[in-house]
Amino acid sequence: MCGIVGAVSTRNIVPVLVQGLERLEYRGYDSCGVAVYAQDGAHGGGLRRARSTSRVSELIEQVASGQVQGTLGIAHTRWATHGAPAVHNAHPHFSHGPGADAHQRAGRIALVHNGIIENHDELRAVLKAKGYVFLSQTDTEVIAHLVDSLYDGDLLEAVKATVRQLHGAYAIAVFCKDEPHRLIGARAGSPLILGVGKDGQEHFLASDAMALAGVTDQIVYLDEGDVVDVQLGKYWLLDKAHKAVAPAQRPVKTVLAHSGAAELGPYRHYMQKEIFEQPRAIADTLEGVEGIVPELFDAQANHAPGSNAARVFAQIDSVLILACGTSYYSGCAAKYWIESIAKVPCNVEVASEYRYRDSVPNPNTLVVTITQSGETADTLAALRHAQSLGMKHTLTICNVATSAMVRECSLAYVTRAGVEIGVASTKAFTTQLAGLFLLTLCLAQAKGRLTDAEEARHLKAMRHLPAALQAVLALEPQIMAWADDFAKKENALFLGRGLHFPIAMEGALKLKEITYIHAEAYAAGELKHGPLALVTSEMPVVTVAPNDALLEKLKSNLHEVRARGGVLYVLADADTRIDSGEGLHVIRMPEHYGELSPLLHVVPLQLLAYHTACARGTDVDKPRNLAKSVTVE
Repeated sequence: MCGIVGAVSTRNIVPVLVQGLERLEYRGYDSCGVAVYAQDGAHGGGLRRARSTSRVSELIEQVASGQVQGTLGIAHTRWATHGAPAVHNAHPHFSHGPGADAHQRAGRIALVHNGIIENHDELRAVLKAKGYVFLSQTDTEVIAHLVDSLYDGDLLEAVKATVRQLHGAYAIAVFCKDEPHRLIGARAGSPLILGVGKDGQEHFLASDAMALAGVTDQIVYLDEGDVVDVQLGKYWLLDKAHKAVAPAQRPVKTVLAHSGAAELGPYRHYMQKEIFEQPRAIADTLEGVEGIVPELFDAQANHAPGSNAARVFAQIDSVLILACGTSYYSGCAAKYWIESIAKVPCNVEVASEYRYRDSVPNPNTLVVTITQSGETADTLAALRHAQSLGMKHTLTICNVATSAMVRECSLAYVTRAGVEIGVASTKAFTTQLAGLFLLTLCLAQAKGRLTDAEEARHLKAMRHLPAALQAVLALEPQIMAWADDFAKKENALFLGRGLHFPIAMEGALKLKEITYIHAEAYAAGELKHGPLALVTSEMPVVTVAPNDALLEKLKSNLHEVRARGGVLYVLADADTRIDSGEGLHVIRMPEHYGELSPLLHVVPLQLLAYHTACARGTDVDKPRNLAKSVTVE
């Protein structure tokens, strides 16, 4: 949930930059900073910055006392996941080129960045060999040095060359002291917008239109892969192939930014926007995760002395997950991971039921609550009930760092889905899965069941998730064709096996919530134990079909449906050898993703529900009878 603000102007732009950061404070952050090109009279100009691990208000005091001012600048709010936030990790970052005394003189590049760079280790090694000095543990500093290494008098060309080497998700804003009236932005997997100033004499970059509220309401939404060259009185846009973009292709829109969460941008509904924000949300949630360490779950938690994650993970012998609705299904998926990878017994309970039945408490259980808001009444009540039974080891996966759930649990992993307005949860679900997978790996490590090679493999796969999700989102046109069929139906079945059964349940829930089509999910092996009686040509059957150990069993379930005249809609991995035919519609997923496959397979199900709801004309973002945050029992 990091925030970017940048500007080039003829006036001192610092007040606009820090005001933008204030408007982005709702996202949450643990450090902030601002950097400018400052004129030094006869000595030319240089880079100046102020950074803080306190609030933006403290940064404003720094800026005033240090007389940081300039007509070109960038600012940033950062929320670190791993390790204690520190000033040296805060953005903006400066380049420190070969031969420079890094502690005395900054280089020529200043840069801010949202997202995660998957290949930063390889790039760091190359840059170190060239003499670049690293003063932080961030992947962002790698980008700043890389731009510097490729700079030959034209910042746009340097940035174009840089982004060709970056693997992962990013939104960047960068300037160079040698070109004091130029600001370059680029995005892939993370949002970035261009703000057109009054009379075109100043222009802005931001991660959210809210940052520019009161400054400009003229917004250009950058597309995936775009690069923008912002100068005084003019700007140019390049597409992902670095070809010039005509103004009509990226029109200026009037946006009344009352709050960052309220900006739809180019989307029809908040749910659609939030589905497409998932690459960025996952990248933000994983930002700073350099290795599998228990300290990941110490962050943001108000735990008592002696209850740190390393100690707790070593002591516990089982896991109990408490959650409701969509969060419950993420917990069901986590059960497969925890038992197969960490080899720790795991139970998942519907929070609203748990405290109203007799259970057998175990003081060595790790009680895990999952909640988007951190204020869900049923889940809070279930947590307190577990604590009253003597289960003191508690951990939450939550999207709001200041919530009651984070305060009441001894450990926490705060996801960074950002504000989610649509009632039907999407990005909160996938970020919960990301946090739960990290928990699984930490438990496996604590129990001596995770080798270094396995850790490296899992981390590599997680860093690739934003790019993989972007490829899945590209399937939207095919899913829209399915939605036209579903809009005419009143019932549907969803099937999955193993780890993907909870994903089938989540898909059915999404369809129910916003289309009002009755939908049920079953473990595919249960089809012949009753649900097969419902199968007709009027009962579409959605099947999640990854290429895993249960594929052949799943294929036999598909044959059962076809033999009864049922119509199948299959989300299949490329190598499953399931082909479209009469009564069998297949969409091929871009790649098989192993244990993390649920995060990819759920996205087409979200899109199916969304487009079916659009076709039926329902209120997508505010379905009848439902509320976003359930704070009553």
